[in-house]
Amino acid sequence: MSEFAHHRILLTNDDGVNAHGLKVLEGIARSLSDDIWIVAPELEQSGASHGLTLSQPLRVREIAPRHYAVQGTPTDCVMLAVHELMGEQKPTLLLSGVNRGANLAEDVTYSGTIAGAMEGLLCGIPSIAFSQVVGRHATPEHFATAVQHGPALVRDLLRAGWGKDVLINVNFPGVAPDDVKGIEVTRQGFRDESELVIDKREDARGFPYYWFGFRRNYGNPDAGIDLRAVRDGYISVTPLHLDLTQDRALAGLAQALEKKF
Repeated sequence: MSEFAHHRILLTNDDGVNAHGLKVLEGIARSLSDDIWIVAPELEQSGASHGLTLSQPLRVREIAPRHYAVQGTPTDCVMLAVHELMGEQKPTLLLSGVNRGANLAEDVTYSGTIAGAMEGLLCGIPSIAFSQVVGRHATPEHFATAVQHGPALVRDLLRAGWGKDVLINVNFPGVAPDDVKGIEVTRQGFRDESELVIDKREDARGFPYYWFGFRRNYGNPDAGIDLRAVRDGYISVTPLHLDLTQDRALAGLAQALEKKF
């Protein structure tokens, strides 16, 4: 019996319940345990970040035992799974992904994949987000690196452990599995080359509409940064946490502003 067979594992994503990356994630999870639950969005929720549905009801469709599609965000999925669908026996591990495309640098603030792991963290569940760099038109072959390296990486992470206030962000480089150079533990970076693309179009009735897109470049990041690791063919493992307080600004503002009335 596997040393990890006791885990009850919850899977979610932001690419939707039918995404190939979710099937890859299920394969990674089943290399650890047979107790797998899948609760994922009915439709793609890329860019949903940590959004929560409050203004309309959530519909849930049971696809198969322990396999659900939710008409909502990744955060909705995790909350429903943990507090409703899975009953009293909560998950002991949450895996989110495998996202179609990288989640590096400032991507983490937009990503529904990261948000699924964030919600797991807030629920007290050790959580890992996975993303795979892919080509413009992703095919199953693009996920081969995650398929080959994912199971061993999860085992190594579980053996190493990480803090209760931390989630793990994993990015697989867009190279063939045998061309991966190794694993680097990295910091979240910030791109020096990033461009929002707003494509203005016209519908059949002559009214304008807009389509957002991004040109995501690696730039020239320093060693030890997630962007650099993936660009150079390494698997990037970044510990993230939810405390956004900037300590240097905190001290300066306290000195300038704090007073008693």
